[in-house]
Amino acid sequence: MTRRIAMWSGPRNISTAMMRSFENRPDTVVVDEPFYAAYLAATGLDHPMREEVLASQPTDWAAVAADMTAPTRAPVFYQKHMTHHMLPGVDLAWTAACTNAFLIRDPAAVLASYVRKRGEVTLADIGVERQGELFDRECDRLGHAPPVVEGRDVLARPRETLTALCAALAIPFDDHMLAWPAGPRDTDGVWAPAWYDAVEASTGFGPPPEEEATVELPAELARIAEAAHPHYERLAAHRIRP
Repeated sequence: MTRRIAMWSGPRNISTAMMRSFENRPDTVVVDEPFYAAYLAATGLDHPMREEVLASQPTDWAAVAADMTAPTRAPVFYQKHMTHHMLPGVDLAWTAACTNAFLIRDPAAVLASYVRKRGEVTLADIGVERQGELFDRECDRLGHAPPVVEGRDVLARPRETLTALCAALAIPFDDHMLAWPAGPRDTDGVWAPAWYDAVEASTGFGPPPEEEATVELPAELARIAEAAHPHYERLAAHRIRP
């Protein structure tokens, strides 16, 4: 029986490195942001490589949801999802077939990284508020908090944190998760050239960025970070501590 893991993150976290980590397991297949094209089609937003993204994936969210729950022979099916891709009109019933987990990062650090890739940003763009809504929904469904992992904890103590995460996901830890070959993957989204330069150069989890703890934002971004922070803190209270 396949264990479907839906990992819910906002942008500019270590979400792609986490996908690399799971993909390096011999028992796992992965999918990279499968709702991205449906999100762009519904919102009309201008993202880097927009037309390429729209051409590379189904733009019907229902078709994507069916793919996420379709039979697969792999023991583990790891799904990298962006929380903001789950627009209000998307029926979330399909998520009940998955073990849902949440990858978090301090909103100030997210924003400092995001604006280097895309100049304009809103609270909705970083997905923290939507992540909180998805987390609350899963808490209600399960009757307890689902797994939450802090990206900085993974970077600081990868073996210990991933071992604890795997236990929470009811799968065995595998040493293959700690290192992977550099370069692109066939499973990477078509948008990889715009976003994945750092992860393509990586061969494992590096140390946490030193500047993250003292990041300073201009006033407009600081206001977004302030609005996002309560949602982040709510999830952080449940984070896995190795």
